[in-house]
Amino acid sequence: MSVVAAVVFGLSLIAFTGVAFAKPARAERFLTAFASSARTHYIEQVFRILIGAALVVLSSTMWQPKMFWLFGWAIVVSSAALICVPWQWHDRLGERLRPMLVRHLKLYAVGAFALGVLLLYGFFAGGGAA
Repeated sequence: MSVVAAVVFGLSLIAFTGVAFAKPARAERFLTAFASSARTHYIEQVFRILIGAALVVLSSTMWQPKMFWLFGWAIVVSSAALICVPWQWHDRLGERLRPMLVRHLKLYAVGAFALGVLLLYGFFAGGGAA
């Protein structure tokens, strides 16, 4: 299960990049949906915890295990913190950050692509697929 979560997350980041360049309005709608309701807030945090936990579990078999272990824990801890605050706070933060994100969507997408490739490389180069 951890393997699937890590690989799907990496592929999703890469796919997001394609959408951001081919259909920027669709990518913008996707990003603006985050924390727009209590439901989306909690669903996002559950997915983040699953992805972070998958990275923590898999990190020992990945290239640069300490880096992926720390990254996984950073995702888990930040998600746990966000679960403990009212979703409206997360939404208000998003209201301030989304315009900048949308303005620099292609740069953000390139970063998502780089992270996706790094995750997949870390998994496959470390022998995680073996």
